[in-house]
Amino acid sequence: MKKQTTAHLSGFSVNHSSSDKKWSVILIVLCFGLFSSLISRAQDPQFSQFYSNPLYLNPAFAGTSTYPRIVANYRNQWPSSGNTFATYDLSYDKYILGMKGAIGFQALYDREVNGSINTVQGSFVYCYHTKVNDRLYFTSALQAGFILKQFNTQNLIFPGMINQENGTVTGDYAIPVESGQKIFPDFSFGMVGQQDNVYFGFAVNHLTQPNQSIVEGDKSGNLPMKFTLHVGAKTHDYIRALFSKEYSLSPNVIYQQQGVFKQLNLGMYMVTNSLTFGAWFRNNLSARPDAVIAMVGYSTHYFQFGYSFDYVLSDLSLYSMGSHEISLIFYLERNLKRRNFNNTMRIPTM
Repeated sequence: MKKQTTAHLSGFSVNHSSSDKKWSVILIVLCFGLFSSLISRAQDPQFSQFYSNPLYLNPAFAGTSTYPRIVANYRNQWPSSGNTFATYDLSYDKYILGMKGAIGFQALYDREVNGSINTVQGSFVYCYHTKVNDRLYFTSALQAGFILKQFNTQNLIFPGMINQENGTVTGDYAIPVESGQKIFPDFSFGMVGQQDNVYFGFAVNHLTQPNQSIVEGDKSGNLPMKFTLHVGAKTHDYIRALFSKEYSLSPNVIYQQQGVFKQLNLGMYMVTNSLTFGAWFRNNLSARPDAVIAMVGYSTHYFQFGYSFDYVLSDLSLYSMGSHEISLIFYLERNLKRRNFNNTMRIPTM
C-alpha cells in the first residue's frame, strides 16, 4: 500500500519548468491510479517502523511501555523523484496508576508533492487497561482530535491546461473550489491484548468518515475508515547461538485496509541487549510484491534510535528509489518505581 495523495481534485500534476517533467509527472500520477475518476479516495500516510510509532499503529498501545515515552518519527518517501512525500509524527504517552489506564497525545504533519497538499493532525488518547489474570490483559482506547487539510491549487496543472501537441501549459482551468483549506474532527478506536508472549490487536481510524473535499458539491469526498489487524510474539531468549550473545526473535503480521487499498506486512525482529534488526515484506495483495523493508536500531535504558529503508520491488522502483525513515524514542521519569511486568507489553519498539 503506497502513500496516495489526499486531494479530491481530478488529474493534476505539479508545475515544473520543463514540459518533459510535466508529462513525466502526469504519466506517473496516472500509473499510480490516483485520479482515474473525478473523485479519488485518499489514504493515510504510512510508516514502516510500525512499533516505533505505536500510537499511530494503534491508539491502544498508549501506556504499554514501562516508563512514559516521547516518540518522534520522520519519513521521506521517494526523495529522488523530485516530488517528495515527507511525514513528521510526534507523540507522548504515559500510564497513570490511579486511572488504571493511560493518556496520550499525538501530532502529525504531512507534506505531499512538495507542499501542494499539507495535512496537520492533532489528537488526544485515553486508554483503559484491564488485567484479566497474571497471563492475560487487554487495553482499549478512544482517540479524538482534528485534521487540517491545506491545498495549494496554484501550482497544480490539470489536463485541460495542457496543449496535447507540444505539452505546453496554456490558460487556466476553472475548478469549483470552496477554499484552500478544510478542518474537521476525527475519531479512532483500538484494542490490544496480550497473553504470555503473544500480543494482538485491531484499530479502526476515521470512525465518522469525515468529508475532506474542497470541491463544491462533492458528495464522495469522505475519508475512508482504515482497519488495522496485527499479531506478534516474542520468543524465549536464545543464548550463545548467534554472535555469542543472548537474543530473541519476534515474528509479526500486520494487515491494513483503507477503502480499496489493502496491504499485508510480514516481518521478523531479532532483538539483543542493545541492537535490533528487522526485515519486513510488504504486499498489496497482488501477484507482484510491493517492497522489502530493512531496519536497524540501537537502544539503551533511556532512548532508542531506529533507521529503516524501503526497497521497492514493483515497476515504480526506477522512479521512487525507496523511502527512508528515522525514529527516536525517549523514556522519561526513570526515577519512578518500575511497573509490574504484567502491565507492560513485550513488543519490540521497532
